[in-house]
Amino acid sequence: MNPIPVAERAARVEYAIRDVVVPATELEAQGHEILKLNIGDPLAYPGLPTPTHMIEAFHTALTRQQNGYSPSYGLPQLREAIAEDESGKGWRCKADDVYVCHGVTEAFQILLAAIIQPGDKILCPGPHYPPYMTYPPLFGGSTIEYRMDPDNEWRVDLDDIRAKMDEHVRLLVLINPNNPTGGIADRETISGLLKIAEEWPNCVIISDEIYDGLNFERNHVSTAAVADAEGSSVPVITFNGVSKVYYAPGWRIGYLAIRDPNDRFVLVRDGIERLLRSRLCASTPAQMGYLAGLRGPRDWMNDYLSRVIAQRDYCVERIAAIEGMETQIPGGAFYLFPRLTDPRWSSRDKDFVLGLLHAEKVLMVHGSGFSPHYGKGFVRLVYLPGIDVLADAFDRIERFLA
Repeated sequence: MNPIPVAERAARVEYAIRDVVVPATELEAQGHEILKLNIGDPLAYPGLPTPTHMIEAFHTALTRQQNGYSPSYGLPQLREAIAEDESGKGWRCKADDVYVCHGVTEAFQILLAAIIQPGDKILCPGPHYPPYMTYPPLFGGSTIEYRMDPDNEWRVDLDDIRAKMDEHVRLLVLINPNNPTGGIADRETISGLLKIAEEWPNCVIISDEIYDGLNFERNHVSTAAVADAEGSSVPVITFNGVSKVYYAPGWRIGYLAIRDPNDRFVLVRDGIERLLRSRLCASTPAQMGYLAGLRGPRDWMNDYLSRVIAQRDYCVERIAAIEGMETQIPGGAFYLFPRLTDPRWSSRDKDFVLGLLHAEKVLMVHGSGFSPHYGKGFVRLVYLPGIDVLADAFDRIERFLA
């Protein structure tokens, strides 16, 4: 019998970060141990556990049978805590502006479903987190990439954005700090983005700030705060959550916070709320755990950040000594995005990743999986493992390139 047809929208979906896990899993089944530098999950590596007070709050919610449905927009006390946290970054955020979701991924899907019509465009950085390319076509839209400068700390190319804007661009995306490059957008860059968006009345800015607490210079600038300071009328949608800065990715709690001083987003907001009600709610006990993170102590973050920076610096030093790779120094997140300078691999980044995996049992992600154009010839490396693991991995990478 013939197989039942798959929907074309699903057949086209690719997610490079997890797709490369498939051959790695096959090798593990054969008895090989894989050094995994592919996934940005702090809990996949020892030494960076979810803080105890957050786990205790999660556990307490379970023991108290706080397992029922919560309000569709999120627990009121969590929305209030998030609003206070966002307001502390320099903009006027109210609890009613916050909507709690199953991670930033669901927040993005909900927003797309509420705003995108067939033929609309999303302008996002290249390279970028893969869902920004994957999900828009599911809603009739398309993603256009704007350039980030690989030779200048992956800075946003405002001229390229300006050249690619038109009346069909509904969402202009900034990922700050950027995944996969670790690039940082400063106040001047954000101001430039706002000025561009102001020229197009139906354009909204998405500011994905899930790594904001992993800014190594501790100078993160909130896009909504810049918009407030400049009196911009452009709606800004901030994405954030518990997964990266609070080291609890499996809890799947994120949010979108709407900055819309002139009520230009009122119809879309109504659509967002309808969609959120239709999918019930995010995990109630996980929301309680996140609340404890926001309300509780944060001194532990300094120790975690120091460790992450030390591991970044070690990787940068190792790459500088390896013939065939070079890298910009990331200002945030926990990724390196080295360029393959070896002529055998400079245009074959996926072949390099698969070759390294099979020959040396080290797993990274090909840069073209984050952007077919702007990521080609690069690889993404996660520097969350301990330095002993990183040392072993770089010995193998150096051997493979030699």
